[in-house]
Amino acid sequence: MHNIEALAAPIGVYDSGIGGLSVLRALRQKLPGESFVYVADNANAPYGDRSLAFIESRAKQITKFLVQRGVTALVLACNTASVVAAHHLRRLHMLPIVAMEPAIKPATQITKSKVVLVMATTNTIQSQSVARLCRTYGKDVRVILQPCPGLADQVERGQFQGALTRRLLEEFILPGIAAGADTIVLGCTHYAFLANEISLIAGSSVTVLEPSGAIAHQLARVLPETPAPRKLAISTTYYTSGSARDMSAFLASIGEPSESVYVLPPVGAD
Repeated sequence: MHNIEALAAPIGVYDSGIGGLSVLRALRQKLPGESFVYVADNANAPYGDRSLAFIESRAKQITKFLVQRGVTALVLACNTASVVAAHHLRRLHMLPIVAMEPAIKPATQITKSKVVLVMATTNTIQSQSVARLCRTYGKDVRVILQPCPGLADQVERGQFQGALTRRLLEEFILPGIAAGADTIVLGCTHYAFLANEISLIAGSSVTVLEPSGAIAHQLARVLPETPAPRKLAISTTYYTSGSARDMSAFLASIGEPSESVYVLPPVGAD
């Protein structure tokens, strides 16, 4: 008789593309005994310049897919989807939903120059969530909100370096540094893959904040407690609305296992 391991109920992680893989790494490090299902909506990435109605609709569809997969919690590993759709998703579903927001609060607490540069997509920069964070925590700090069109596209293409990526980074970073920023907030999960390049351009005296560790801590805090189960098989499964081959290649390029990559089945309208 074979000893069949029970499958661990997974945690859902959703991003417009591959940026949320930086968050997934932190989640697995914090919660090594959990299984994950990662959905990358690559066919529609990036979300930064998509209509708000499209983003909300897509987030509802993909969340419904993950709920049908039996996830015990959901991490919106995308700042744009978080600021647009998190409150709608929380009204529709009872499971814990951990959303992203730019790390403006900690940035205003650590800056010495009292100037903070926030790099994010256009939709995130223009969101009510970011406006609220600036009102709440930016009273004595100048918060420079820098939209970064095209930058997430470079990450989706795997272009972490190269002339175009560096030109975009310099265009988005150097004016803020010249204005006195000593802290940079990465307000898009894609940008975590560019953190080294960003630090090189900004200089060693500038602190770069990205939120994956804080998100992992928050997930661990809200994750439902379950009774001690039998031995569980731990796994990470990936779905993409784009090319499974491209997704597998990207995972391999960053040293992640890439065997369990599938094309996201058609998800119905809300």
